[in-house]
Amino acid sequence: MPTLGVNIDHVATVRQARMTNEPDPVWAATLAELGGADGITLHLREDRRHIQERDLHLLGQTVAVKLNLELACSEDVLAIACQSHPYQATLVPERREEVTTEGGLDVAGNQDQVRDAVKRLQDAGIIVSLFLDPDPIQIEAGVATGATAVELHTGAYAEARFKTQEQLGILLNAGRLVHEEGLTLHAGHGLTYRNVRPVAEIPHMCELNIGHSIISRAIMVGLEQAVRDMKRLIKL
Repeated sequence: MPTLGVNIDHVATVRQARMTNEPDPVWAATLAELGGADGITLHLREDRRHIQERDLHLLGQTVAVKLNLELACSEDVLAIACQSHPYQATLVPERREEVTTEGGLDVAGNQDQVRDAVKRLQDAGIIVSLFLDPDPIQIEAGVATGATAVELHTGAYAEARFKTQEQLGILLNAGRLVHEEGLTLHAGHGLTYRNVRPVAEIPHMCELNIGHSIISRAIMVGLEQAVRDMKRLIKL
């Protein structure tokens, strides 16, 4: 069964809305761990809209589970990643106008840039994952970069409503290709308590990264319980 990475970006989003010191994503990470999180995921964006360098620094000192840093292939955040040395780095696309990450990384169209970023992170001793659409062209391009994992973008599946089986089939085929190419299989984006089970059951699925749904539930039941509830679903 896959492990659960809890994305704490939205905790920082609430804090930054008032430019104050609460709620603290570092505290949130501790509560997520107490609830059973296998990893903590955070995205250090170029515009610092939610997670700040201070958060990454403190989380690197306090998190007892795997720390997964999402970042773009840009000099600023790559340098910070190599210095802070998270357990894993996940390369993602980034646009200033988006609310959250929309779509997977275009490796096929930017292969040299992505390959250089992968090598730089790996030379720093960091495991590298690529956030990709479940597209064979992008997956094959990702394999050529030397990355060791692929996180499939599950947004189309999450938003499909009446065509979930069709989108699940696309994810299954993509997951099979990732595994056949010898890469570790991850998935994330838009996964909720209602739709996570079929993705968790994809053969060879190793890691799920979930943020918005868990943080939303935490408002009602608390973060520890929200993480426990999600863990129960993906471990059944």
